[in-house]
Amino acid sequence: MHAAAGSAAPSPRDGYSAEQVRAAERPLLAAGEPLMQRAAAALADEVSRVLAERLPRRRVMPLAPSDTARPASFGGSDSTRAGDETTDGARPPLVIVIAGSGDNGGDALFAGAHLAARGADVRIVAVGSRLHEAGAEAAHAAGARDLDPGPAGDPSEFDEAVRTADVLVDGILGIGAAATPALRGLAREVVVRVRAGLGPEWVARAGRGTRHPLVVAVDLPSGISPDDGSVPDPTVLPADVTVTMGAVKAGLLSGPAVELVGRVVLVDLGLGPALAGVQPVVTGGRRHDLP
Repeated sequence: MHAAAGSAAPSPRDGYSAEQVRAAERPLLAAGEPLMQRAAAALADEVSRVLAERLPRRRVMPLAPSDTARPASFGGSDSTRAGDETTDGARPPLVIVIAGSGDNGGDALFAGAHLAARGADVRIVAVGSRLHEAGAEAAHAAGARDLDPGPAGDPSEFDEAVRTADVLVDGILGIGAAATPALRGLAREVVVRVRAGLGPEWVARAGRGTRHPLVVAVDLPSGISPDDGSVPDPTVLPADVTVTMGAVKAGLLSGPAVELVGRVVLVDLGLGPALAGVQPVVTGGRRHDLP
């Protein structure tokens, strides 16, 4: 477990509650700090790193470096399309973004825009009541395309895309307040379908870095509690890498969720000063009773 950047970041060994993190974010959001853009860029960098380090390079094209790509929000293009191959038979890496309707989905979609601009074949699976509007616009402008998991789509196209994907980005649920973190509706149906299509052995190999596709979770694997790590419904996409934003969520360090999060990467969003005087829920693996 490590922090992506910045010495002022909270310790990656400390876990905070969802409310503690939201409280630390509020003054930055009120000041107009672009937290989502920072989170998305770091998420895209981590997906790019996973693609470069863990996947066979002889059949998957490397992505362009982040400093040479042009994300859609800054005028990217849609030059990379599915099926494009180089003369040596390599293809663009296939990244499927499973996006819910909240800010977590927005992070995933903006990251998808960065990845598409770098040369990835990005497909968007919408599982919420809507898509984050600006994130979806940026991803589509960069060349990402929709992949419909519902009855209006082509079931064989969806299943084949999942089987051949290099990375699945879990951007379904974040730390938003809800009675239960368990997946519902279309989101649950899609996760059930992905798990069934890839099989129990694929599920069991999570976190070892040897399965295909790999799963990168945004903030936390959807379906686990951010506060205590409980998993009320086992219908979860176990992650190989969890890219958590601002501060490590206590649920990533405790409860049954610790077996589902894979390697945890902490992205510094500047919450360190706001959390400096806050007692974490978990410190070094030990839970604390909070008032």
